[in-house]
Amino acid sequence: MKFLSTRGVSSPVSIDEALAAGLAPDGGLYVPERFPDLVFQGPGATLDRTAYTLLASYFEDSSLRDRLVDICEQAFSFPAPLRPLHGEGDHLLELFHGPTAAFKDYAARFLAEALSELRKPDAPTTTIVVATSGDTGAAVAAAFHRRPGFNVAILYPDGRVSPRQAHGLGCWGDNVRAFRVDGSFDDCQTLAKQALSDEALRRERPLSSANSISLGRLLPQTAYYAHAALQFRAEHDAPLNFIVPTGNLGNACAAFVAKRMGLPIGEIRLATNANDVLPRFFAGSGYAPQPTRATLANAMDVGAPSNFERLRHWYDDDDALRADFIAESVDDATIRDTIRQAPQRHGIVPCPHTATGLRLLERLRASGDRRHWGVVATAHPAKFESIVESLVGHAVEPPPALAESLARPASAELLPADYAALRERLLPR
Repeated sequence: MKFLSTRGVSSPVSIDEALAAGLAPDGGLYVPERFPDLVFQGPGATLDRTAYTLLASYFEDSSLRDRLVDICEQAFSFPAPLRPLHGEGDHLLELFHGPTAAFKDYAARFLAEALSELRKPDAPTTTIVVATSGDTGAAVAAAFHRRPGFNVAILYPDGRVSPRQAHGLGCWGDNVRAFRVDGSFDDCQTLAKQALSDEALRRERPLSSANSISLGRLLPQTAYYAHAALQFRAEHDAPLNFIVPTGNLGNACAAFVAKRMGLPIGEIRLATNANDVLPRFFAGSGYAPQPTRATLANAMDVGAPSNFERLRHWYDDDDALRADFIAESVDDATIRDTIRQAPQRHGIVPCPHTATGLRLLERLRASGDRRHWGVVATAHPAKFESIVESLVGHAVEPPPALAESLARPASAELLPADYAALRERLLPR
């Protein structure tokens, strides 16, 4: 199978080339030339085996084909449980059981394993450039930390991530450098794309990406949707609908890909924070990126979602795209109210991002919707203790891996939102 750029200028490439490059030479995002149509008869086995079954068709021509089982075992070695909530038909897909307590751990580990396998022993060190609105950077840092042949440069918006998120970005050292950018996440994302598109820089310093723009992030994330949907169908003989909190649209695109591959997934609804570019578009307005607004759900503070380019590529026109999705915005006051009521109403303490999904679920139930819904829990609430604990009235203990990272010292270098400054720091010393 070949992989195409969403912009249609660059030539099709193999999956190995797409993984190594991150971004297509024409600035587009790589997508598969087609979606394999899979038929699953049962609930599936373990999460890693489900991942292998989903991904095998994409890797049939890859040098990684014979290593794919092992790569999936490494990447999906922790669970993604689908748990019932209070309320008939309400479920939570918990994706925060990895080393940095966020959903991005699965795909970051997959990408790190894949790129390590692809790397030739005598190849120069590759720098992974990653822009993060809070969680991606830590997941990538954990996955590549002390991995031979790789450095990591993390770009995050200074003052716009939670204190524990900031600590999780700067606590690694060794081959990982954290830069706190004087700007928004969109500024960080622009800087990362500029670096990845800078051919002169790449000749001096091999670069790749681990953002959701990377195909190596998109495809593995289909696994937990497939696994949850197959488990649910086996138990309820019905498809599972998903509510996905989203900022850069990568996780939601993965749910879409899983559905297109034949998994028993019903409707996919998108929950955003006050950055409402997507709700405006899906309600009928033109796609109009906006300056990012800082919110409590900071990992979703995105005013120009990169993966929207992928969604548009997969549809004939905007009307067809709008017909398949509904997106709704949840403001900070409503996020606070949802977190405050969640222990009694849903039986859980959510992070601010998960709270946006829970509020959409509440709106659906209030409108009379009685279908089965799974809200995607994207991060552990302990990463946002300064927001959550005062609302629920008690401490939220961090899981062991997160507690371990919080015990290490952390630092990050201040960087202006200026490409020349980033380029200078990425050049070989």
